Amino acid sequence: MQTRIDPSWLTRPETLAVLDALRRRDIVARAVGGAVRNALIGKAASDIDLATPALPQVTIAAAEAAGLTVVPTGLAHGTVTIMSGGIPYEVTTLRRDVETDGRHAVVTFTADWAADAARRDFTINALYCDADGTVHDPLGCGLTDLAERRVRFIGDPEARISEDHLRILRFFRFTAEYGAGALDSAGLLACSRCRAGLETLSAERIRSELLKLLVAPRAGDVVDAMFDHGYWPALLGNVPWPAHVERLIDMDHATQNPGHALQRLACLAVLTDDDAHRLALRLRLSRADEHLLVSIATLRPQIDTRPSNHQVRLLLYRHGRQALALAVAIASARHGAPWHRLAERVAAEPFPVFPVRGQDLIDRGHLPGRGIGIELGRLERAWIASDFASTREQLLNLPV
Repeated sequence: MQTRIDPSWLTRPETLAVLDALRRRDIVARAVGGAVRNALIGKAASDIDLATPALPQVTIAAAEAAGLTVVPTGLAHGTVTIMSGGIPYEVTTLRRDVETDGRHAVVTFTADWAADAARRDFTINALYCDADGTVHDPLGCGLTDLAERRVRFIGDPEARISEDHLRILRFFRFTAEYGAGALDSAGLLACSRCRAGLETLSAERIRSELLKLLVAPRAGDVVDAMFDHGYWPALLGNVPWPAHVERLIDMDHATQNPGHALQRLACLAVLTDDDAHRLALRLRLSRADEHLLVSIATLRPQIDTRPSNHQVRLLLYRHGRQALALAVAIASARHGAPWHRLAERVAAEPFPVFPVRGQDLIDRGHLPGRGIGIELGRLERAWIASDFASTREQLLNLPV
């Protein structure tokens, strides 16, 4: 019996425009990978990738003849991106690997769907579907593995990993996202044998996989398994606290919170602001993400002392509601006791807004310049000392 899917992305006008452009030139194209996999289990798809036996130049000509914009994003690997209604569709020629070095591959093009499937990473990602929704499983095991929630490498796991060492982290991330039960033993063994290859990967690729892993449905189980097999110290540069992040994940599940990747990363690996800076450098985090990690680390000792109402308002003012709320949840996970009252106070407390601006002082006769900043600082300290209660007029009328 054939399996069919009917996802919304397959019949939307932008997708049909791409498929029609290729069909007019007698080009066979099938959706492949994540979009098909997710449609089979009722999950949304973010990107739609297509595979075809047609060579890139033929695909480009067909798309341009239909008035679609084409970007040659990876011609050496047979990939072009067709823009349709502002949506990108990666179209890749069927291929097989000729040579790999753990990061990049030299490929040759083919018309063999099974050969193209055999070079992919996991059986659940080697699924294709036609324009009418008919699903093809060239390897004969992807559909079964997906139904049984097994994440398995295709063929020899070590061979697949040697083609791209990022597949070690993808194995853990996909298991956290789609797997059930114990991690595949053959895949786990192969990852351990090939783990030295992780050192060849860029910080950006590692960061992307880790942040996705940390918010996957089975993140807690997989974080723990990675700790048991010694991955985290090498990836993060310090000794992690997997029990803390597991408790945080349990708290998120109990409240149906989807989870915050940076919060879970902080819970796993950040205790001090030095930890935050070091981890941000190691994973090439953005400045905004680094600032959030530093704020969470800075808040830790102040939250651990069970702050008063005034201190809560001060922490809220200094660090913002997001950082404070994330830090309170981490404190609860680390100490093993839910701090519901503190979390509720943080959520309900109005955000303090300093009522005086530099223009107010200028309007009162202060000369523009450094003195304005000094006076604003004095008034701000007085406002904080009043437990954020002093009004603009009260502050402006304070004696010098």
